[in-house]
Amino acid sequence: MTKNHKLLVSLLFLFIFMSTPLMAQDTTLDANKASLFKWSIIIGGAVITLAAAAGAFAQAKAICGALEGISRNPGAASHLRFLLIFGLVLIETLVIYALLISIIILMVKWGSY
Repeated sequence: MTKNHKLLVSLLFLFIFMSTPLMAQDTTLDANKASLFKWSIIIGGAVITLAAAAGAFAQAKAICGALEGISRNPGAASHLRFLLIFGLVLIETLVIYALLISIIILMVKWGSY
C-alpha cells in the first residue's frame, strides 16, 4: 500500500468508528425540541461572536488610549501601564463570562423542559 492509501484507509476507519454512536441513537425527535435546540445554538453563537467583537474593539481602544497617554507624558508610563493591564483583564473577563453563558445555553438539556 502506498502512503496515500494508508491514510485513506485510516481516515475511513476513523470515520466509521466515530460515527457508530450516532447510528445507535434513537431517531425520533420532537419538532419543538429540535427548534428550541436550533435556536439555542444560534443564540449561543451570536452571544460569543458579539462578545468577542466588542471585547476586541474595547481592547484596541484601551491600548490606543494608553499609548497616546504614554506618548504625551512619558513620566506616567508606569501608572498608565498598570491601569492598561488592569483594564484589559477586566475586558477579557467579560468576554470569558460571555463564553460561559454561551456554553451554558448550549449544554442545557432542552428535552427535559
